[in-house]
Formats: sequence, C-alpha cells, structure tokens
Amino acid sequence: MQKENPCTGSAPKSWWQTPWSFRESLAVVAGFILVGWLLQLTIGDFNYEIIRFPVNATLLGFIFFFVLLITLKHKSAFFNWLSGIPLSISTIAGLLLMGLIMGLIPQASPTGYSHDLLGFDAVTCSWAFVLVYFLTLVNLSCVVARRLLHFTWRDYAFYLNHVGLLLLLMSAGMGAADLRRYVMYVEEGNTEWRVYNEDKEVLELPVAIKLTDFYMEEYIPKLAILDKSSGNAIPKAKPQMIQIDTLQPVFEIAGWKIEVKEYQHEAIRNSDSTYRYLPMPGSCPAVLVTVTNPKEEVEEKTGWVCCGNFAQLYMALELNEQLSLVMTRPEPKLFRSDIVVYTENEKKVSHQLEVNKPLSIDNWMIYQHGYDVDRGRASTWSSFELVYDPWLLWVYIGLWTFIAGSVLLMWEGKKKKGNRDTLQIMNDDVKELKSNS
Repeated sequence: MQKENPCTGSAPKSWWQTPWSFRESLAVVAGFILVGWLLQLTIGDFNYEIIRFPVNATLLGFIFFFVLLITLKHKSAFFNWLSGIPLSISTIAGLLLMGLIMGLIPQASPTGYSHDLLGFDAVTCSWAFVLVYFLTLVNLSCVVARRLLHFTWRDYAFYLNHVGLLLLLMSAGMGAADLRRYVMYVEEGNTEWRVYNEDKEVLELPVAIKLTDFYMEEYIPKLAILDKSSGNAIPKAKPQMIQIDTLQPVFEIAGWKIEVKEYQHEAIRNSDSTYRYLPMPGSCPAVLVTVTNPKEEVEEKTGWVCCGNFAQLYMALELNEQLSLVMTRPEPKLFRSDIVVYTENEKKVSHQLEVNKPLSIDNWMIYQHGYDVDRGRASTWSSFELVYDPWLLWVYIGLWTFIAGSVLLMWEGKKKKGNRDTLQIMNDDVKELKSNS
C-alpha cells in the first residue's frame, strides 16, 4: 500500500503511471542510448548507405504519417507525452550528451568510421546518436502538430522557429545519406568528368570541368640561417626566418648582418653563381646579399641565394663551416583556376574558382582543392572537390526560417515584457491616486 505525500495528501505517483513526467522521459532517452550502444557493440557503426534516396524520403513520409495518426488521438496521454516539455528537454539532454562526447574525444573524418567500441570517436555514425535523432524528430513533429491544433496567427514566431528547426534537422540528417564528395584532377586545356570513388573505381559524373588556365600569386620568400650539421634554423631556441623586404634591405639574424643588394622574384640561373630576371615557366625567386658578422672575425660574404624549384637548382651562401644562408620556398598568396563547367542538362558556366569561393550548380558545389605543389606557379593541373548535396537548399531554408523565428520570439518576449511593465506602472498610478484621495 502506497504512503500518502504529507504535502499534497495524495499517494506518490509510481513509475510509468500516466501522465509521464521527466523521470520517464529521461528513462526513455537513456534506453534509446543504451540500445544504440548495444547495437554498436554487436553490428558496428550505422551505415548511412541504407537510407539513401528514396529510403530517406520514405522514412520522412512514415514519420509524417505516424504523427498524423497520433494527432487524431490528441487527447490521449501518449500524444501529450510525445508533444510535451519533459520529452523535449530529455531529447535535448541526449543530444547535448552526444555533443559533449564529440567535443571531448577527437572525431574521425566525416566519411570515416569509428574504432571505438561505443562509437565515441565517430558520434554521428553511432547508433545511439541516430536513435536519439529520430526520437527528436518525432517529438518536434508532435510539438508542431499540437500547436497547429489550436492555430492562431499570434503564434507566427513559434511556427517559424519550430518548423524551421524541424526542416533543418530533417534535411541535414536525412540528406547525409545522399551527400557525395569527389576530387577531380584536370590538366590545363583538358576536359574531365571522371573521378575515383573510395574503392578506387572510376566513376563518370553528370558534370564535367574544363581547365582553361591556372594562376597563382606568391608571397616574397624568407631567408634563414641553417646549422648544416642538424639542418635546423638558428637560433635553436627560437628560429628566425626573415621575409625579404627591398624597402628595408638590412636586417639581422642571430648576430649576422644581412643586406639585400638585388631581388628578382622570377629569375633563372645566368651562370654557375649568378641569376638574371626572366619571367617564364620554371623561374623562381633569387636574391643577391652581402653578409657580415661584427662579433666574429669572418670576412664579408656576397653571393646569390635561391630556393630552387623543379627547373632551377637551389643555391645557398656558405657563411662558415657550420652555417649557411638559405631561402625558403615562396608561400602561395592566391591561386585560382579559370574553368568551364558543363552539366548533363546542357548548362555551360565559365567561372574563376578560388579558395573559399566555390561554384554552385545543379546541387553540386565545386571547390578549388589543390595544384602541383612542386611546380607552383607553373602547375599544369588543378584538383577540384565536388560535393553533391541535393538537400542543401532545404537545409538553408530551415536554417534561415529557424533564425527568423528565434529573432521574432525574442522580439515578442521583449514586447510582452514592455506591456507588463506598462500595466504595472498604470496599476501603481491608480494605487497612488486612491491613496491621495
């Protein structure tokens, strides 16, 4: 026989007695996570390939149909629990737990799978995450359906916020199965449409790229003094690498005074020990310097220093038996590819592709990926990353709808607070008038 609660005078509610509250909701979410871990131990990671289109669209249809059926019984305790605050907070807590694990444990690449038994190093590929994600979709769908049963235009901010979040979660989660990434290598002047998949098999894509030109700008290289015995720059505790500056041609590295006499960014070897300016494929930076060391009894050294490349041999200036002055390879400042993109629906787009400036065309995002690092400015090919994501548009729609709803919710809350403050002032004024009279 249950004891009565001394505060309420009624018997305390037993577990799983309707209506379900926070403890039951937390227990359900914990059960989903536990089942996910058991599946992880027995069958491994969740394979997103099994929900590729049209399976993911069918799953969304099933969720919609289930929510529609349960909404017809909107007075039932089960629907009230599915659309209630306790389950919403519990699912958020479950997702926060997944996020905490992701933050504390280094994750594998987006396309990689976990090596941890419970999938902690690839959370988004774990069964626990997927099950909590699906429970969140059902809960959020029921929340929206419950509010729509009592539709009013005054709740427009709530609808925008929750519908946007639902659309964002659905399209981002389900769309992960249809996301594809490829790297395409294109020779200058050629057109390519073939790539390799993860199994090193050749695939023909419905999009082709022609590389018309590759262009690169470079930073001026740096000078450093190397210890020939170790190959490390000096000083050993804090190695110095000074960028060449023709406006301030005199600088110092570890007591060695270096003066720049002449600098050519595009030079070729003119003799065994000299360089001259000649812009052509294969040219590279070279600098004529004079080096002295007032603290040591060494004679003044003058000579050319060159970083070298695929066409030019590097050249160092020997300072003594232990040290040499060398030049680093110039770092890329900007590189881009002038391309023409063809699609299977006969689209033709010319574009200058740069890093962080991708091209979007027919559910494809094309990014500048790389080039021939050894040849640098003289690279004859470019590599492009092609990302196919047919759900991306819905992700953006959901994201901006959610943001708009969140801003409007904050604005509505501020407006209601202002109205309450006004009413409070009016009540205080009425009380003051009554007291004065």
